[in-house]
Amino acid sequence: MNGTLPAVELRSVSKTYPLGKTTVQALRDASLKVMPGEMVGLRGPSGSGKSTLLNIAGLVDHPDAGECLMDGRAIDVKDKGGQHEGELTLLRRDRIGFIFQGFNLVPVMTVEQNVDYPLFLLGVPRRERRERVMEQLNLVGLAAHARHRPDELSGGQRQRVAIARALIKKPRLVIADEPTASLDSATAAQVLALMRQQCHEHGAAFLMATHDERAVSSCDRVVMIQDGVIQ
Repeated sequence: MNGTLPAVELRSVSKTYPLGKTTVQALRDASLKVMPGEMVGLRGPSGSGKSTLLNIAGLVDHPDAGECLMDGRAIDVKDKGGQHEGELTLLRRDRIGFIFQGFNLVPVMTVEQNVDYPLFLLGVPRRERRERVMEQLNLVGLAAHARHRPDELSGGQRQRVAIARALIKKPRLVIADEPTASLDSATAAQVLALMRQQCHEHGAAFLMATHDERAVSSCDRVVMIQDGVIQ
């Protein structure tokens, strides 16, 4: 792992979406670097392009123009549905963790199974998976809830499960979309402390869109975006 290279870099990225008979410019010539071990906050009003930027940085969406690099390597993200789609799926699986405001946990799975799932997809042996999952649940303070299902947990507990799931595979990059929006102050502080610890101690790069001042104050750097333009 080369810590001198950005975990993710966007170079002059632009993106438009059709809206009826018009076209919406979601991103305009946007450039951004996020280094390993750095927590970057992304701020801007609704419709400013934050979600589009997160989706492109997380290799979920395709830019119309510009370049996306991971660890200094250019990723072909413009071939929609083509031969590179399989490579993008593998990169997301292996190197990127996602944390969402709505948690996105599988309701029929237990806490343990939700956190285990990324390792299962990676083909990690069962015994090693079990050890890593319990270690991760201990880190987020939820080992005692391993057999519970998401609907038996509070919002803060579910968000900590989502963080454990995102971090279990030791990703190079974590994409977080409003991770504290639905949490009370005490729980938000716990979640942010956990994210910051994982970022700084384990070298994961965090890119977090947020309106929450509590989250903003936890970031190493804050980037403003408005009308698709990074300020």
